[in-house]
Amino acid sequence: MNKLFDIVLLDEVLEFISNLEKKQYEKILFNIRKAQTRHDPELFKKLKDEIWEFRTLYQGFHYRLFAFWDKTNSENTIVISTHGIVKKTSKTPDSEIQKAKQIRSRYFEDKETSKKTKK
Repeated sequence: MNKLFDIVLLDEVLEFISNLEKKQYEKILFNIRKAQTRHDPELFKKLKDEIWEFRTLYQGFHYRLFAFWDKTNSENTIVISTHGIVKKTSKTPDSEIQKAKQIRSRYFEDKETSKKTKK
């Protein structure tokens, strides 16, 4: 099956999932791989502006990994996952969306800076 995008998990995501039980992080990674091959809002959904979330429900807990798209390379679309939370209410906290937006801004600023220094 063709992948729709590649995924990069930033350090904060890796730390978040490494602190979970094995079955929990395996389910999250399974759902991420599934989201790469099909359009399914139960697995990967746009939240606000340019911020998306990988969604996993496992044993009554709602796990969310925030993410954004990097389509600057025409051969390869990447989704960057910024950080994760265990969601306690039905509403996604605005502070978490803002955090993902800040990481996104920093990511593209750093990418632009490194592009200029390579020239």
